[in-house]
Amino acid sequence: MQNYYHTFHIPVMGTGHSVDTPIRVAPLGITSVISLVDDILLEKIRKYYCNMYSMPYHRILKKAKDGRAKRVTAYLETVGKIVQIKMKNIKKQPFFKKNDKTKYFELLPDKSPLKIEYNKLLKMKAGPKRNLLAKDLTNRMLPGSIDVNIMVKLDRAYYDNVQPIVDEFSDAKTALRGYANSSLESAIVFSAGINQRLFDYMTRFKEFYRDKTGKSKKKIILKVSDFRSAIIQGKFLAKKGLEVYEFRIESGLNCGGHAFPSNGVLLPDLLKEFKEKRHSLAAEFLPLIQKYYKKMGWEYPEKALSDKPIITVQGGIGVHGEDRRLREQFGMDLTGWASPFLLVPETTCVDTTTRELLRRAGQEDLYLSNVSPIGAPFNNIRKCGSEIHSNKMIAKGTPGSPCAKGFLASDTEFTKKPICLASRQYQKMKLEKITNMDISDKEKEQLSLKVVEKTCLCDHLGNGALIALGIADEKNSPQSICPGPNIAWYNRLYSLKEMVDHIYGRCPSLVPLKRPHMFAAEIVMYVDYFEKLVTNSACTQIEIKRLYDFKNNLEQGMDICLDIAKMKPYHEENLASIPPCVEEQRKRLRDIYASFKENTTIITQKHKDNIPAMMAI
Repeated sequence: MQNYYHTFHIPVMGTGHSVDTPIRVAPLGITSVISLVDDILLEKIRKYYCNMYSMPYHRILKKAKDGRAKRVTAYLETVGKIVQIKMKNIKKQPFFKKNDKTKYFELLPDKSPLKIEYNKLLKMKAGPKRNLLAKDLTNRMLPGSIDVNIMVKLDRAYYDNVQPIVDEFSDAKTALRGYANSSLESAIVFSAGINQRLFDYMTRFKEFYRDKTGKSKKKIILKVSDFRSAIIQGKFLAKKGLEVYEFRIESGLNCGGHAFPSNGVLLPDLLKEFKEKRHSLAAEFLPLIQKYYKKMGWEYPEKALSDKPIITVQGGIGVHGEDRRLREQFGMDLTGWASPFLLVPETTCVDTTTRELLRRAGQEDLYLSNVSPIGAPFNNIRKCGSEIHSNKMIAKGTPGSPCAKGFLASDTEFTKKPICLASRQYQKMKLEKITNMDISDKEKEQLSLKVVEKTCLCDHLGNGALIALGIADEKNSPQSICPGPNIAWYNRLYSLKEMVDHIYGRCPSLVPLKRPHMFAAEIVMYVDYFEKLVTNSACTQIEIKRLYDFKNNLEQGMDICLDIAKMKPYHEENLASIPPCVEEQRKRLRDIYASFKENTTIITQKHKDNIPAMMAI
């Protein structure tokens, strides 16, 4: 249910790259997260693993009644059974041998009570006492949690001709139902905002509520961008009796996958607020939860009254010292490490070509792209299979993709039924429209490039996993991957033990000591992003106010980073990189803003009474 013994977890990575990670690491006690976006991908991989473990497989047809939910349930049941099988076999293995049982205990953090007892076992002489301790340790071995992720923005409705059918068959709700109907006792992560209809729908499933013993079979994790969002979403759920088990904070830019930048609020600033106000979370929610239980005629378990949400953080963590900073200074309960595990073949499902591309990637190869059809910035790597394929299609004069899955279909500019911005259908119509517009050729070219840069993430993000497992042919399966920029500092393939030892500071750092601190790296990313906002600004009053607030928030965060830099560094934590970074980026930020103010002089003069006073600052 929770990350029982480890102080880190492995977050979701695209639709395919962590799709079977629980099979690989849960039997070794490590928690990880599966994406539930692509049920078609899950079905293909379920067939693969059923064959591998000689388990019965019955295909769930694409058009089967409630097929999406059934495919999700079937996949999660398969993963759960395999983890149980592997866990049972590991427990049967003897101590004092080089096997997975030994590996299980060696991976544990050194301060774990279980690890301490294990080290005691290794020093004991053979006899009844040692046998008794060995039996106790075996019984206390627990698998990592098999958690799942729903990106709540991706909630496509299904249509009968042009009319949407019953709402409970939307993508997010069917994925939720598939998870709720599984026997897993784990957690579901909701990311990318709030979906009130989805949260309303959760009330249909008793598994998300506590039983008489105080236990809930399925727990709720909210990925949040700030404290206000945590309060708003937590209250909305609490009014329905639903409790947030974990608030998962992620850097808005220093992360993998889609990026959801804050308004200039840096991670240390966010963490500081959570630390100072975390006591208010339970206080705000508990009365609302109890009120709902009372309304339903349920008894709220007394032993649950002292439970409080845990708070975790992820995004750009690169060394043990940074991990300690997050847990010890800011009081984070756990940390999430994602992108570095893309270079750990034991852990993630990545094809050889893409893994090699990641291994050789430098900072210049990793960038925040506009390829995602949902309109959010998307962390990308240059020269990936998806980019090569898209460029070939553009050169042929047939940009876009067939859009067989349509998970990201949301545009109705040309059709009553939503279609995807990366689809061939949309791009053909949009390009024709641009061609007929009364604008210059240069403007047409710029608009056209924005259209054709959208790529099919539905297929491409899952192809790497299919290729890695031998299910798909690389020649016909363009691969996309979404690493965080932090991966530039990792330059080879690693074993699981190497990476875990790196996280816990038990070996020389796997990254060079010159690597900038994660807080310094985030500052650069936000100044870069601010520059883009300024470049694309239409200088409306709303934008002017937003950019002013962005700059002030960013400067406030820089001051917090400078305070941190004065503290004693943890092991291999490069605090020394923060002051020069702040000095350089603060000057750059102010220069960008000064230029922006200068360019808005005409607007200020024309609309002097309406422009906010802060522009004069």
